[in-house]
Amino acid sequence: MAAYTTIDDPSAYFKVQLYTGNATDATAITFDDTDTDMQPDFVWIKNRSASGDHSLTDSVRGVTKTLISNGNDEEQTYANGLQAFSSDGFTVGTQAIFNGSGNGIVAWCWKAGTTASGTTTGSGTGKSYSSSYNSTSGFQITAYTGNGSAGHTIPVGLSSAPNFVICKTRAAGSFIIYHSGNTSAPETEYLEFDTGATTDNNGAWNDVAPTSSVVTLGTFGDLNTNDQTNIMYAWSEVQGFSKFGSYVGNGNADGPMIFLGFRPAFILTKRTDGGSNYWTIWDNKRDPDNWCGQKIYPNATNAEQTESTGNLDFVANGVKIRNNGGDYNGSGQTYIYAAFAEAPLVNSEGVPATAR
Repeated sequence: MAAYTTIDDPSAYFKVQLYTGNATDATAITFDDTDTDMQPDFVWIKNRSASGDHSLTDSVRGVTKTLISNGNDEEQTYANGLQAFSSDGFTVGTQAIFNGSGNGIVAWCWKAGTTASGTTTGSGTGKSYSSSYNSTSGFQITAYTGNGSAGHTIPVGLSSAPNFVICKTRAAGSFIIYHSGNTSAPETEYLEFDTGATTDNNGAWNDVAPTSSVVTLGTFGDLNTNDQTNIMYAWSEVQGFSKFGSYVGNGNADGPMIFLGFRPAFILTKRTDGGSNYWTIWDNKRDPDNWCGQKIYPNATNAEQTESTGNLDFVANGVKIRNNGGDYNGSGQTYIYAAFAEAPLVNSEGVPATAR
């Protein structure tokens, strides 16, 4: 019988870290779990206590280089922002969105690690790219230069086609997002973080689904303007570690059960069939018990939002919706999700996970 998962310790590839800001330069944040040490390559930070921007920093663009998911701003450079990636954490400076004094802050962190570089492929003039990827966990970061041609392809180093792709020009422009659960033909659609907009179609992906070797771009300027630099984050599904799909809400407290095949550490959701509802993130550190009521919105500056009755449960094999919020469980409404594991339902030795 095949192993249920190839990753027994998800914390080797993804971690959620909470910390309290102290407004002190060069503050080292060490991951506080007791599992495998992890040097992150992509760190997404949000101040939970105060209104403020989200910060997305990665090892390919380099420390101090920040993108803001709640806006369409050009890349920002914060010398006093995220200052270093360490062997089991990261270092922050005095900037408030990273280290506001007395503020509760959350960081979602992914590991890549294998580097590659070269020239892009497909239609038009080949342009430079550099990447860091991890084929075991199905995650890749790629900095690439656009060429303005439909059919421009960005190399992928993963073992299967990406299910979830986030692209952003380093100039002013929107985050453009592909998700394999977004409509019956996701390659013809895209979503955005900063506007919270629902699906649209303007040939962002050239109407071609990603493969295990390339992501294909159209001529949409926010993805592929000639000589403009961009960043791409791409995830492919890995059994027992990550899952990307969709579900239909029922509008009541006995909501849908989302089977993941693991006990989740993190889930991101977004309505796709109309309206401009929030993107929403829950995780296992801000809500260590089953009921999760602490929400953060990637497309808004809001501080963490709290619902005392809880929105959903993290259980041993997935997520059970427990409330009727329109951002995640409107009646008859369709939602996509991206989820990452705390523990597989069954590890490679056949040992099952337990509920929290």
